[in-house]
Amino acid sequence: MSGTTHGITTGAVARLLGVSPATVRSWEQRYGIGPAERAEGRHRRWSADDVSMLEEMRRLTATGVPPSEAAHAALRVRSEAAGVSSPGAPTERSDRQATDARTPGRQDAEPAARPKRAESGVRRGDVGQEVRALSRAAMRLEGPAMEVLLQRLLTEHGLVVAWEEVIAPTLRAVGSKWAASDDRFVEVEHLLSWQVSAALRRATVRRSEVSGAASPVVLACVPRERHTLSLEALAAGLTERGELVRMLGADVPAETLDAAVRRIGPAAVVLWAQTGLTADASLAGRIADTAFGVRGARTAPHVLLAGPGWLGQPVAPGTSTGPSGLREALDVVCRLGQGHSPAALG
Repeated sequence: MSGTTHGITTGAVARLLGVSPATVRSWEQRYGIGPAERAEGRHRRWSADDVSMLEEMRRLTATGVPPSEAAHAALRVRSEAAGVSSPGAPTERSDRQATDARTPGRQDAEPAARPKRAESGVRRGDVGQEVRALSRAAMRLEGPAMEVLLQRLLTEHGLVVAWEEVIAPTLRAVGSKWAASDDRFVEVEHLLSWQVSAALRRATVRRSEVSGAASPVVLACVPRERHTLSLEALAAGLTERGELVRMLGADVPAETLDAAVRRIGPAAVVLWAQTGLTADASLAGRIADTAFGVRGARTAPHVLLAGPGWLGQPVAPGTSTGPSGLREALDVVCRLGQGHSPAALG
């Protein structure tokens, strides 16, 4: 990751850490724990690994560890995250020495990496590295590092690629670790889920004023279903495309869903069920039969059954099982939202 085009500013990282920007600059100037990469003439940009380093510096100094020793340990955290050998212990040095060590062109300065921007997806050799980096930050409960990683992924690769190739696989990996560890690491899954949810909301760009949607799309989890992240990713993608979205969230009671559909009058309703225990085909059928509109021109929504819980469930008239991935789901729901026939669902 190139620190010249990605990462966050000194002010932003200071807010994440709960310290002043002057403290961050002092750590850099006195102990050499600045951004790993910085181009000449550019402002400092802190990567996820840099933030992990600063988070360790803050934690150790808060417990009374001398700053020079804390800096040594913090640099080791970044080196381990980057997969390189740990540097020697830093010592206090002048502002000029700290600046010289980061000046491009010096023999002792590392050249900034310049990876090409992925156009159709994360480069195959980088997928595992991205998943490991996000998983590692989650296991360490490093909220600021996760925030930086997610921001970079969404900015560099876009929502669909970031979700399908990195975020969703990481969520599955963390969930599998929790399931196989006798309910350990619950806090890891919760913090990661919260960070992903926050990142998806930040990534949403509202463009409803240029929307071509004929009517809104309603997104909801069925009763007793609390897994919302896939719907949140769909909501972010639809809004980004200019569709009108009404996100009802987790565990929506049947009567509430019915009332909302009648009031909103959507072209489509997406019902999410993570497991067969929550999937309710009869509810889906009732929602598909919910009529709204003026007398003589009443209509009903098409219901898209999304999530693995619907596998093997009966498909009622007016409903269809959802696509397997986010990209296809966005295409299908956009067509429904614009009033096209659901025949294209396949």
